[in-house]
Amino acid sequence: MTDAKETVEIKRGLKGVYFERSATTFIDGRAGELRYRGYSIHDLAEHSTFEETAYLLLNGELPTAGELNEFDQRLKAARQLPTPLFDIIRAVRDAHPMDVLRTAVSALSAFDPDVADNSAASTLDKGVRLTSQVPMIVGAHHRIRNGLEPVPASPTLGHAANFLYMLKGEPPSDDAAKLMDTDMILHAEHGSNASSFTARVVASTDANLHAAITAAIGALSGPAHGGAAENVMKMALEVGDAANAAEYVKRKRGNREPVMGFGHRVYRAEDPRARHMRAGVEKLSKEMGQPQWYEILQAIVEAMRPYSRHGVNVNVDFYAGVVYHLHGIPEDLFVPIFAVGRVPGWTIQVVEQMANNILIRPLTHYNGPGPRAYVPLNDRI
Repeated sequence: MTDAKETVEIKRGLKGVYFERSATTFIDGRAGELRYRGYSIHDLAEHSTFEETAYLLLNGELPTAGELNEFDQRLKAARQLPTPLFDIIRAVRDAHPMDVLRTAVSALSAFDPDVADNSAASTLDKGVRLTSQVPMIVGAHHRIRNGLEPVPASPTLGHAANFLYMLKGEPPSDDAAKLMDTDMILHAEHGSNASSFTARVVASTDANLHAAITAAIGALSGPAHGGAAENVMKMALEVGDAANAAEYVKRKRGNREPVMGFGHRVYRAEDPRARHMRAGVEKLSKEMGQPQWYEILQAIVEAMRPYSRHGVNVNVDFYAGVVYHLHGIPEDLFVPIFAVGRVPGWTIQVVEQMANNILIRPLTHYNGPGPRAYVPLNDRI
């Protein structure tokens, strides 16, 4: 028991605690700034591709044309799953897609010949394979649970386009593929969030990449981390019309209930990723003849404006869910899509942890009873 005179400062949730250095992601929550390897998220979202961004995260520099082509070919070559994995997916087909994904990634470790090799080179190679395999798992499960056969991966489509193709069975439009590509760029990495920290904790025990990413998927499945996009769409459906937004927000705030898609553990300003999904929602909703969704979201943003001075601003998931909805993607796939884009980020977090590893083992401050004598069972009253 800690001496009564000793003062222990508790940092609940490890808020504000720096536990390690990282050369991957810079976040300034007050300014609303996000950079991957020094590059602004705005430049990457507007000019890059998911493949190029994944290469940047994993290798530290933007690729040359030749390097990008080689990396793209590696991703395409990895678009395959072991046959027994489809049997596993069929066996758990009725579970939530995040539970299926977690189970399938864990099972993949049994088929990867390099699973136990924790060298940086091997971990990066496995990360490339998983970057291609995770969207295949999500797509295959979605087809199987709907009584359809999985769609074989395309050998030519880009990463985002291929994912939509495996979900729907037909190649997406260029605009649809581009919007999904942007979404994946925005979700590719985000510092020491709950799932990435979980991956680091697992990696700190010298466990392998599959174990770390399996655990990260488990952390992401919780609604406090990955579930905002799914809940925003439910909110938009509940509001129903832009004219109802102000009253909805007033009621929620009056009941001290959260308004989905607002607030972030890091950002006090608007999440810098949000603007790119906002533009996508506006364009897509109008093109598809469903402008009401964009109008509802913007009415909620306006109703929430008085709270922005308290740091409660819109985050990336506020718009992402409506994009998925407009694509005809069911709500329970919203979080798995988050995971599809995050694999490179989880991988590089694990690589960084392993490079200068130390077991992550924080303390809890005991505040229970003081020393007391054991009483035999027959003597207890």
